[in-house]
Amino acid sequence: MRGPHNIVRLIRTGATLVRTGAMNVVLDAFEAPAPLRAVAYALGWPFQWMGYAGDPDMPPATRALTALGPAYIKFGQVLSTRPDVVGDELAQQLRVLQDKLPPFSKDEALAEVERELGQPVSEIFSEFSEPIAAASIAQVHRARLKQNGQEVAVKVLRPGIERAFRKDVDAFYLAARIVSLCAPGARRLRPMEVITHFEGVVNGELDLRLESSAASEFAANTDKDEGFCLPPVNWEYSSRRVMTLGWADGSPIGDNDALDAAGHDRRALGERVLSLFLNHALRDGFFHADMHQGNMKVAPNGDIIAYDFGIMGHIDEYTRRVYAEILFGFIRRDYKRVAEVHFEAGYVPAHQDVDEFARALRAVGEPIFGMDASHISMGRLLNYLFEVTERFGMETRTELILLQRTMVVVEGVARSLDPHINIWEVARPVVEDYIKTSIGPRAVASDLAKTAKVLARFGPRLPALVERALIAQNGEDAQNNARRAWIAPAAGGLVAGLAIAALGSWLM
Repeated sequence: MRGPHNIVRLIRTGATLVRTGAMNVVLDAFEAPAPLRAVAYALGWPFQWMGYAGDPDMPPATRALTALGPAYIKFGQVLSTRPDVVGDELAQQLRVLQDKLPPFSKDEALAEVERELGQPVSEIFSEFSEPIAAASIAQVHRARLKQNGQEVAVKVLRPGIERAFRKDVDAFYLAARIVSLCAPGARRLRPMEVITHFEGVVNGELDLRLESSAASEFAANTDKDEGFCLPPVNWEYSSRRVMTLGWADGSPIGDNDALDAAGHDRRALGERVLSLFLNHALRDGFFHADMHQGNMKVAPNGDIIAYDFGIMGHIDEYTRRVYAEILFGFIRRDYKRVAEVHFEAGYVPAHQDVDEFARALRAVGEPIFGMDASHISMGRLLNYLFEVTERFGMETRTELILLQRTMVVVEGVARSLDPHINIWEVARPVVEDYIKTSIGPRAVASDLAKTAKVLARFGPRLPALVERALIAQNGEDAQNNARRAWIAPAAGGLVAGLAIAALGSWLM
């Protein structure tokens, strides 16, 4: 579906941004360069009549994205977690997109449940509420199972969401190409790869069987984490478009008054949210990548309950080690080591000067460590780091997008619970413990054991593999020799022919 016809969708996007008054807000938030502003207005201003009006009671950016459709809403949700990128004002406007969108009707949800589960709703549930939360892709209902009286949460995809999402993402690809052409400085951000990554993430949300699987794996990984729990998946009543989970009772983690009334220690909760995320990311390499206030509660016993597993992050062991070393280097203020890690991982081109890069990193870290604890911000660090790495030619690492974004979100949650939390003090023991177990002598021994295990598995096949590789290499050498043997006389014949032709023309 990608192609020039998507220009109509982009024109409608620009027209909607202009009509709702969101165009200036968005362009200013991204500090868009003049060429990109010109293209944006060219695609929007003359065609305002094509734009959607949206809900006039909403702020401009929220009004525009809500009117444009599900993929735009999801993009807005992502941006709402990045005040370091779009600014506090726009991020605040976009937070309403997290779980306060207009729902579809209960009757449509019941019809969807019956269609997916293959039996009447009355045979499954004794109670089924109106929607209690609605987001861009799905909404949630509170229900009670008929067979055992258990309270559950039933998540149902919006009707027609898959087709609507595909149409919007096609337009995003065209927009990414336009950004690459009109703003060469943005090419290092690899906008096409970012959209591909975004598409993959949301495609996972469009199949609730994958979300159920992610919830199950996450529960297995975190089973022994103190003060943390997940609602269990009810596999019998879950399918591609319907997901049933145990009901989570507790106070919303974003409601400080309710937490105080229930007697919870908000400082301890803030520290636990941050340390849990770092443990999941570094220890397991599998983490909840949408840990905003709308996706967590605090149980009466003080446990943090997480839900909504549509966006989960995964990072391989090598990348986890790189990320941990970078964090650890900043914590120890060892900027030379942070610079070396960037070079060793190939994040910064090898032709750059490592000492100069280290000095630039010091300019990033030292002002932050000189701040009061209430002002130390991972978001600010990432923002400064982004500016420095741009100067040194570092490209966007798409595999780290979710990790970096979630780090900023979790920091925001922790600060909402305790504005004076010291991010580095909380992070230090978690990162140090990971460094000891994953980068020290024990890690070397573990890596050697894994290598030996792979060699043992493929040992009987190694001689044949080496022999085939040598035969292939010999064959390639023979082909190259034959090619050279053919090229030499052919070239000689060509030269001789040209000489004869030249001589003939001179004699004539």
